[in-house]
Amino acid sequence: MKNNLIHLTKDLRKDLIEVLEPSESHHVGCSLSIIDIVAYLYFEALHVFPNEPKSPNRDIFILSKGHGALAVYVTLYKKGFFSKEVLATYDKNGSTLPEHISKGVPGVELSTGSLGHGLPVGLGFATSFINDKKDNKVVVLLSDGELDEGSNWEAIMYAGHHHLENLIVIVDLNGFQGYASTEKVLDLSPLKEKIVPFNWNVYEMDGHDFKSMENVFKQIGKSKNKKPHFIIAKTIKGKGIPFFEGKFESHYKSVDLATKNKILLDLKNLS
Repeated sequence: MKNNLIHLTKDLRKDLIEVLEPSESHHVGCSLSIIDIVAYLYFEALHVFPNEPKSPNRDIFILSKGHGALAVYVTLYKKGFFSKEVLATYDKNGSTLPEHISKGVPGVELSTGSLGHGLPVGLGFATSFINDKKDNKVVVLLSDGELDEGSNWEAIMYAGHHHLENLIVIVDLNGFQGYASTEKVLDLSPLKEKIVPFNWNVYEMDGHDFKSMENVFKQIGKSKNKKPHFIIAKTIKGKGIPFFEGKFESHYKSVDLATKNKILLDLKNLS
Protein backbone atom coordinates (compact mmCIF):
# COMPACT_ATOMS: atom_id res chain seq x y z
CA MET A 1 0.00 0.00 0.00
CA LYS A 2 2.62 2.52 1.12
CA ASN A 3 4.89 2.21 -1.93
CA ASN A 4 1.94 2.37 -4.32
CA LEU A 5 0.70 5.57 -2.70
CA ILE A 6 4.16 7.15 -2.76
CA HIS A 7 4.38 6.55 -6.51
CA LEU A 8 0.80 7.74 -6.95
CA THR A 9 1.35 11.03 -5.16
CA LYS A 10 4.48 11.72 -7.19
CA ASP A 11 2.30 11.41 -10.29
CA LEU A 12 -0.41 13.54 -8.72
CA ARG A 13 2.05 16.34 -7.96
CA LYS A 14 3.27 16.23 -11.56
CA ASP A 15 -0.31 16.33 -12.87
CA LEU A 16 -1.08 19.22 -10.51
CA ILE A 17 1.82 21.32 -11.81
CA GLU A 18 1.22 20.40 -15.45
CA VAL A 19 -2.30 21.83 -15.53
CA LEU A 20 -1.48 25.16 -13.85
CA GLU A 21 -2.08 28.25 -15.94
CA PRO A 22 1.29 30.03 -15.80
CA SER A 23 1.15 33.32 -13.86
CA GLU A 24 -2.58 32.82 -13.34
CA SER A 25 -3.35 29.79 -11.14
CA HIS A 26 -3.07 30.30 -7.39
CA HIS A 27 -3.27 28.31 -4.16
CA VAL A 28 -0.59 25.87 -5.26
CA GLY A 29 0.85 25.45 -1.77
CA CYS A 30 -2.62 24.86 -0.31
CA SER A 31 -3.23 21.97 -2.68
CA LEU A 32 0.21 20.43 -2.14
CA SER A 33 -0.26 20.33 1.64
CA ILE A 34 -3.33 18.08 1.35
CA ILE A 35 -2.61 15.96 -1.71
CA ASP A 36 -1.24 13.00 0.25
CA ILE A 37 -4.30 13.00 2.53
CA VAL A 38 -6.71 13.21 -0.40
CA ALA A 39 -4.92 10.37 -2.21
CA TYR A 40 -5.10 8.16 0.89
CA LEU A 41 -8.80 8.87 1.27
CA TYR A 42 -9.75 8.09 -2.32
CA PHE A 43 -7.49 5.08 -2.80
CA GLU A 44 -7.68 3.48 0.66
CA ALA A 45 -10.34 4.87 3.00
CA LEU A 46 -13.44 5.89 1.05
CA HIS A 47 -16.01 3.81 -0.80
CA VAL A 48 -16.57 5.78 -4.00
CA PHE A 49 -17.76 4.75 -7.44
CA PRO A 50 -16.31 6.60 -10.47
CA ASN A 51 -18.87 5.06 -12.81
CA GLU A 52 -21.72 6.02 -10.47
CA PRO A 53 -20.62 9.19 -8.63
CA LYS A 54 -23.99 9.62 -6.91
CA SER A 55 -24.36 6.02 -5.77
CA PRO A 56 -26.47 5.88 -2.57
CA ASN A 57 -23.79 3.57 -1.16
CA ARG A 58 -20.94 6.07 -1.50
CA ASP A 59 -19.05 7.68 1.33
CA ILE A 60 -19.10 11.47 1.32
CA PHE A 61 -15.99 13.62 1.05
CA ILE A 62 -16.28 17.40 1.43
CA LEU A 63 -13.35 19.72 0.82
CA SER A 64 -14.30 22.65 3.01
CA LYS A 65 -11.05 24.50 2.19
CA GLY A 66 -12.29 24.94 -1.37
CA HIS A 67 -9.14 26.74 -2.51
CA GLY A 68 -7.31 23.39 -2.36
CA ALA A 69 -9.49 22.11 -5.20
CA LEU A 70 -6.68 21.11 -7.53
CA ALA A 71 -5.52 18.36 -5.16
CA VAL A 72 -9.00 16.84 -5.39
CA TYR A 73 -9.32 17.32 -9.15
CA VAL A 74 -6.09 15.48 -9.97
CA THR A 75 -7.08 12.68 -7.57
CA LEU A 76 -10.55 12.34 -9.08
CA TYR A 77 -8.95 12.15 -12.54
CA LYS A 78 -6.56 9.43 -11.36
CA LYS A 79 -9.45 7.54 -9.76
CA GLY A 80 -11.33 7.58 -13.08
CA PHE A 81 -14.10 10.13 -12.49
CA PHE A 82 -13.18 12.07 -15.65
CA SER A 83 -10.57 12.16 -18.40
CA LYS A 84 -7.18 13.83 -18.61
CA GLU A 85 -8.62 16.03 -21.36
CA VAL A 86 -11.09 17.44 -18.84
CA LEU A 87 -8.34 17.91 -16.25
CA ALA A 88 -6.28 19.86 -18.80
CA THR A 89 -8.99 22.54 -18.92
CA TYR A 90 -8.38 23.50 -15.28
CA ASP A 91 -8.64 27.24 -14.61
CA LYS A 92 -9.22 28.07 -18.27
CA ASN A 93 -12.12 30.17 -19.55
CA GLY A 94 -15.24 28.03 -19.81
CA SER A 95 -13.77 25.14 -17.81
CA THR A 96 -15.88 23.04 -15.46
CA LEU A 97 -12.85 22.92 -13.12
CA PRO A 98 -12.54 26.32 -11.40
CA GLU A 99 -9.91 27.24 -8.80
CA HIS A 100 -12.40 26.78 -5.96
CA ILE A 101 -14.02 23.39 -5.91
CA SER A 102 -17.35 23.00 -7.71
CA LYS A 103 -20.12 20.43 -7.35
CA GLY A 104 -20.41 20.53 -11.16
CA VAL A 105 -17.37 18.22 -11.22
CA PRO A 106 -18.11 14.46 -11.12
CA GLY A 107 -17.31 13.17 -7.64
CA VAL A 108 -17.56 16.56 -5.90
CA GLU A 109 -20.35 16.83 -3.33
CA LEU A 110 -20.31 20.56 -2.50
CA SER A 111 -19.08 23.82 -3.95
CA THR A 112 -16.97 25.64 -1.36
CA GLY A 113 -14.97 28.83 -1.30
CA SER A 114 -16.25 30.93 1.57
CA LEU A 115 -14.86 29.09 4.56
CA GLY A 116 -16.86 27.47 7.35
CA HIS A 117 -19.57 25.83 5.22
CA GLY A 118 -18.30 22.31 4.62
CA LEU A 119 -18.63 20.92 8.13
CA PRO A 120 -22.23 22.11 8.70
CA VAL A 121 -23.23 20.42 5.43
CA GLY A 122 -21.31 17.33 6.49
CA LEU A 123 -23.44 17.20 9.63
CA GLY A 124 -26.51 16.97 7.44
CA PHE A 125 -25.13 14.01 5.49
CA ALA A 126 -23.97 12.27 8.67
CA THR A 127 -27.31 12.77 10.45
CA SER A 128 -29.22 11.52 7.43
CA PHE A 129 -27.15 8.34 7.20
CA ILE A 130 -27.62 7.61 10.91
CA ASN A 131 -31.36 8.24 10.71
CA ASP A 132 -31.58 5.88 7.72
CA LYS A 133 -29.43 3.28 9.54
CA LYS A 134 -26.80 3.37 6.78
CA ASP A 135 -23.06 2.77 7.20
CA ASN A 136 -21.82 5.54 4.88
CA LYS A 137 -18.94 7.62 6.24
CA VAL A 138 -18.65 11.40 5.95
CA VAL A 139 -15.19 12.98 5.80
CA VAL A 140 -14.72 16.76 5.90
CA LEU A 141 -11.32 18.33 5.28
CA LEU A 142 -10.82 21.76 6.88
CA SER A 143 -7.93 24.19 6.85
CA ASP A 144 -6.42 25.29 10.15
CA GLY A 145 -7.20 28.96 9.44
CA GLU A 146 -10.78 27.96 8.71
CA LEU A 147 -11.21 27.08 12.37
CA ASP A 148 -11.48 30.83 12.98
CA GLU A 149 -15.04 30.52 11.64
CA GLY A 150 -17.74 30.29 14.31
CA SER A 151 -19.90 27.99 12.18
CA ASN A 152 -17.30 25.24 12.63
CA TRP A 153 -17.45 25.46 16.41
CA GLU A 154 -21.26 25.28 16.35
CA ALA A 155 -20.94 22.19 14.16
CA ILE A 156 -18.31 20.66 16.47
CA MET A 157 -20.63 21.11 19.46
CA TYR A 158 -23.60 19.67 17.56
CA ALA A 159 -21.75 16.59 16.27
CA GLY A 160 -20.43 15.67 19.69
CA HIS A 161 -23.75 16.19 21.40
CA HIS A 162 -25.59 14.05 18.83
CA HIS A 163 -22.98 11.27 18.72
CA LEU A 164 -22.31 11.46 14.95
CA GLU A 165 -19.93 8.51 14.98
CA ASN A 166 -19.88 8.30 11.17
CA LEU A 167 -18.35 11.78 10.87
CA ILE A 168 -14.59 12.28 10.41
CA VAL A 169 -13.03 15.75 10.37
CA ILE A 170 -9.47 16.23 9.16
CA VAL A 171 -7.71 19.54 9.84
CA ASP A 172 -4.87 20.44 7.48
CA LEU A 173 -2.54 21.91 10.09
CA ASN A 174 0.06 23.56 7.84
CA GLY A 175 0.44 26.61 10.09
CA PHE A 176 -0.54 29.31 7.59
CA GLN A 177 -3.70 31.12 6.54
CA GLY A 178 -4.52 33.96 4.17
CA TYR A 179 -2.60 36.77 5.85
CA ALA A 180 0.11 35.19 8.01
CA SER A 181 0.85 32.19 10.19
CA THR A 182 -2.06 30.87 12.24
CA GLU A 183 0.06 31.45 15.33
CA LYS A 184 0.16 35.18 14.59
CA VAL A 185 -3.44 35.60 13.39
CA LEU A 186 -5.27 33.44 15.92
CA ASP A 187 -3.35 30.74 17.75
CA LEU A 188 -5.16 27.38 17.73
CA SER A 189 -3.03 25.67 20.34
CA PRO A 190 -3.68 23.53 22.21
CA LEU A 191 -6.12 22.30 19.56
CA LYS A 192 -6.59 18.76 20.88
CA GLU A 193 -7.50 20.05 24.32
CA LYS A 194 -10.09 22.36 22.75
CA ILE A 195 -11.87 19.53 20.88
CA VAL A 196 -11.91 16.69 23.42
CA PRO A 197 -14.39 18.38 25.81
CA PHE A 198 -16.98 18.52 23.01
CA ASN A 199 -17.23 14.70 23.07
CA TRP A 200 -14.98 13.87 20.11
CA ASN A 201 -12.30 11.25 19.61
CA VAL A 202 -9.15 13.17 18.68
CA TYR A 203 -6.17 11.79 16.79
CA GLU A 204 -2.91 13.24 15.50
CA MET A 205 -1.12 12.14 12.34
CA ASP A 206 1.56 13.11 9.86
CA GLY A 207 -0.38 14.29 6.81
CA HIS A 208 2.41 13.15 4.48
CA ASP A 209 3.05 9.71 5.97
CA PHE A 210 0.77 6.92 4.80
CA LYS A 211 1.59 4.57 7.67
CA SER A 212 0.56 7.31 10.10
CA MET A 213 -2.72 7.76 8.21
CA GLU A 214 -3.35 4.02 8.15
CA ASN A 215 -2.82 3.76 11.91
CA VAL A 216 -5.34 6.53 12.60
CA PHE A 217 -8.00 5.08 10.30
CA LYS A 218 -7.52 1.65 11.90
CA GLN A 219 -8.19 3.25 15.29
CA ILE A 220 -11.32 4.90 13.91
CA GLY A 221 -12.51 1.58 12.50
CA LYS A 222 -12.16 -0.07 15.91
CA SER A 223 -13.86 2.71 17.86
CA LYS A 224 -17.03 1.72 19.72
CA ASN A 225 -17.76 4.83 21.79
CA LYS A 226 -20.23 6.55 19.44
CA LYS A 227 -18.27 9.79 19.14
CA PRO A 228 -17.31 11.72 15.98
CA HIS A 229 -13.64 11.66 14.97
CA PHE A 230 -11.31 14.66 14.72
CA ILE A 231 -7.91 14.20 13.04
CA ILE A 232 -5.21 16.82 13.44
CA ALA A 233 -3.00 16.32 10.39
CA LYS A 234 0.39 17.99 10.60
CA THR A 235 1.35 19.07 7.07
CA ILE A 236 3.81 21.27 5.21
CA LYS A 237 2.46 23.96 2.92
CA GLY A 238 3.84 23.46 -0.58
CA LYS A 239 5.01 19.90 0.22
CA GLY A 240 6.99 18.37 -2.62
CA ILE A 241 8.22 21.63 -4.18
CA PRO A 242 11.38 22.58 -2.23
CA PHE A 243 11.23 26.36 -2.73
CA PHE A 244 7.51 26.39 -1.78
CA GLU A 245 7.72 24.12 1.27
CA GLY A 246 6.76 25.83 4.50
CA LYS A 247 6.47 29.21 2.79
CA PHE A 248 3.58 31.59 3.41
CA GLU A 249 3.81 33.00 -0.13
CA SER A 250 2.82 29.63 -1.63
CA HIS A 251 -0.73 30.34 -0.41
CA TYR A 252 -1.39 32.80 -3.25
CA LYS A 253 1.75 32.85 -5.40
CA SER A 254 1.34 31.71 -8.99
CA VAL A 255 4.23 30.31 -11.02
CA ASP A 256 5.42 31.64 -14.37
CA LEU A 257 6.12 29.34 -17.30
CA ALA A 258 9.85 29.05 -16.62
CA THR A 259 9.23 28.14 -12.98
CA LYS A 260 6.54 25.66 -13.96
CA ASN A 261 8.93 23.92 -16.36
CA LYS A 262 11.67 23.86 -13.71
CA ILE A 263 9.34 22.24 -11.18
CA LEU A 264 8.31 19.59 -13.71
CA LEU A 265 11.95 18.84 -14.48
CA ASP A 266 12.75 18.56 -10.77
CA LEU A 267 9.81 16.22 -10.22
CA LYS A 268 10.92 14.10 -13.15
CA ASN A 269 14.42 13.81 -11.72
CA LEU A 270 12.99 12.74 -8.37
CA SER A 271 10.89 9.93 -9.87
